[in-house]
Amino acid sequence: QVQLVESGGGLVQAGGSLSLSCAASGRTLTNYYMGWFRQAPGKEREFVARIGWRNGSTYYTTSAKGRFTISRDNAESTVYLQMNSLKPEDTAVYYCAAAYAPWPKLPTNSDYKNWGQGTQVTVSS
Repeated sequence: QVQLVESGGGLVQAGGSLSLSCAASGRTLTNYYMGWFRQAPGKEREFVARIGWRNGSTYYTTSAKGRFTISRDNAESTVYLQMNSLKPEDTAVYYCAAAYAPWPKLPTNSDYKNWGQGTQVTVSS
C-alpha cells in the first residue's frame, strides 16, 4: 500500500493562491497515478486532477483547467497541486489519492485505493 501525507491547506482570499503537497511512501510509484480530489460540505467527492507517475501526463476536471497545476517531484515522491485564482466554490477538504494502473491502463474512480487524511482549503469572498 501507499501511505500519503498531505499539507498546505489554509484560508485564502478569493483570487489568491495556495499550494498543496502530498508525500508518498511504501511503494515505488512507477505504475501509479496520483490524484487530487475534493469534497465540499454536503456534496459528494469530486475529482480535480491526476498525474501519471511514469510519464508525468496530466488531466484536469473542467473547473480546474487554467487555474490549477498538478506536478510531481520524483526524488521526494511528492505530488503538488498549485491552485491559482481561487474562488469561494473551491472551498472543500482536499484529498490526495493513489491508483494502481499499469500501462496502458488508465485509472477509474474505483482504482484510487490509498487516500491521504485531507486538508481544508477555505476561500473567502
